[in-house]
Amino acid sequence: MSDQIKFIVDNLNKEPFRKNYNLITFDSLEPMQLLQVLNDVLAEIDPKQVVDIREEMPEQTAKRMLSLLGILKYKPPGNATDMSTFRQGLVIGSKPVIYPVLHWLLQRTNELKKRAYLARFLIKLEVPSEFLQDETVADTNKQYEELMEAFKTLHKECEQLKTSGFSTAEIRRDISAMEEEKDQLIKRVERLKKRVETVQNHQRMLKIARQLRVEKEREEFLAQQKQEQKNQLFHAVQRLQRVQNQLKSMRHAAADAKPESLMKRLEEEIKFNSYMVTEKFPKELESKKKELHFLQKVISEPAMGHSDLLELESKINEVNTQINQLIEKKMMRNEPIEGKLSLYKQQASIISRKKEAKAEELQEAKEKLANLEREVSVKTNQTREFDGTEVLKGDEFKRYVSKLRSKSTVFKQKHQIIAEFKAEFGLLQRTEELLKQRHENIQHQLQTIEEKKGISGYSYTQEELERVSALKTEVDEMKGRTLDNMSEVKKLNSLVSEKKSALAPVIKELRQLRQKCQELTQECDEKKSQYDSCAAGLESNRSKLEQEVRGLREECLQEESRYHYTNCMIKNLEIQLRRATDEMKAYVSSDQQEKRKAIREQYTKNIAEQENLGKKLREKQKAVRESHGPNMKQAKMWRDFEQLMECKKQCFLKQQSQTPMGQVIQEGGEDRLVL
Repeated sequence: MSDQIKFIVDNLNKEPFRKNYNLITFDSLEPMQLLQVLNDVLAEIDPKQVVDIREEMPEQTAKRMLSLLGILKYKPPGNATDMSTFRQGLVIGSKPVIYPVLHWLLQRTNELKKRAYLARFLIKLEVPSEFLQDETVADTNKQYEELMEAFKTLHKECEQLKTSGFSTAEIRRDISAMEEEKDQLIKRVERLKKRVETVQNHQRMLKIARQLRVEKEREEFLAQQKQEQKNQLFHAVQRLQRVQNQLKSMRHAAADAKPESLMKRLEEEIKFNSYMVTEKFPKELESKKKELHFLQKVISEPAMGHSDLLELESKINEVNTQINQLIEKKMMRNEPIEGKLSLYKQQASIISRKKEAKAEELQEAKEKLANLEREVSVKTNQTREFDGTEVLKGDEFKRYVSKLRSKSTVFKQKHQIIAEFKAEFGLLQRTEELLKQRHENIQHQLQTIEEKKGISGYSYTQEELERVSALKTEVDEMKGRTLDNMSEVKKLNSLVSEKKSALAPVIKELRQLRQKCQELTQECDEKKSQYDSCAAGLESNRSKLEQEVRGLREECLQEESRYHYTNCMIKNLEIQLRRATDEMKAYVSSDQQEKRKAIREQYTKNIAEQENLGKKLREKQKAVRESHGPNMKQAKMWRDFEQLMECKKQCFLKQQSQTPMGQVIQEGGEDRLVL
């Protein structure tokens, strides 16, 4: 209990309460004063609770505090039957009731502030159902719920932004740096204008520069159009490759174009798709709906604290123990029928899980196959574009990959070391700035306080006095040691008086020197402040120059990369132009062999072959459709015949197994039993 009171007193003496209590004065508070302290703490959590207890009825005070404690999810110690005693103790200001409440509130003030703030907007007003039948009331209630949901989303975004690491000081620093850069650019433009005005024909030169800029923009636009056309060409090549893959698959299907194999493949696909549609996808959809419902339920509930989590964990443990007890009871019964059913259920669940796993594996294999085919097509296209380049294979490719991995690991290590050095440098620089600023603030505050008190230079004189007092103590100790050994006290007194009279003018000079020293220290401080301001200005100029150099280096690197990129693009376009000219030569040439080598002739030949193949396949499909009805009818008749023969077989076997009760006579292909 003493630790609890000590914690309460320490927190009440801090910001924002400033009560200046100690253990005795706090323990000797009257009930009304204790209730006022509790109300002040609640008012710090919720500003609506700012009330003077003396101007309010005790019942209203207790009701108001109990409602707020209920919103804050405070649970009084003890059982539910002790709630009446808790209410009564809260009304009369009982210490055993109020001390735990204060301890609980002061432990988690920030968390409770947030909870009280959210409770103002998230506690839903319950409207009776008979009032909701009115359209205006129902619309207002619906709008109220929508606004509550919008507040939830906005509050979440606000919390995410608070924890995202954005600093207003950094943003302001960036804005100020950008404004300084803007001013520098404006000054630079003005200087350049003044320089240009002195040059002859500067208007004509400006016009030419403007035309140059327009042409550069046009060049960039043309380069962008060229890139778009290149992308379109790439997409066309990919489309061609897809068509070629379809052609290969159709050829493969035509090679194995038996009706039985086609029907078997189609049946397998139909079974797989029907399983995915009827069993797998509905289960996944249902699980996602349940998960969504659960998440919405969790979002709709207010924020939970550590005590709420402990309570939920205890409930979960109780439910788990109840489940274990029920399982033990069921095992003690040991009913055979349920055991068999559970075995069958277990087998069925295992089979269904295996089926789902195989379906997922098949789906993943299909996706992987499609991705690999896409990658293969892209790689083949790249190899076709870069003719004459050597493709690494086998051990060479492995060595190249291992070399790249080793280089990448070395690069990551060096990059991490550089990042650590940069972070450490920034941290040390920031700490140095903070320490300098703090030292300057302390010195300035000390000087202002001394000037206010009229004792400027007090700190320096105090240090001198301490030093003199230390010397005096040492001299006194020496005196004490020597006085024990000396017997002539009168001589010493006379010597001391002589020394005092001799030191009197020296002390006067020392006072003048101290005053002069104070003036010099003040002048030194002023010079030091001027030096610091000058050094800060030079440091800012140096940082600006470094930033400009860094920007120019980045521009240089960008221009170099753009130069290399344009060279590569020119080489690619030259290769494509060469291929196009070769194609035109082959197409225009009178030689039939050259014409056959042309891509257009090859495509037209392939298209004609595919059209002939499609025509044959359509004819086969037509023949299969025409013979499908009679064949199905014949198959049905054959199944009926098999069923009839099976029935006769069963009757014959049954007749042989039974004792003969009559005589079977066969007449005209019919069997007749005579008893």
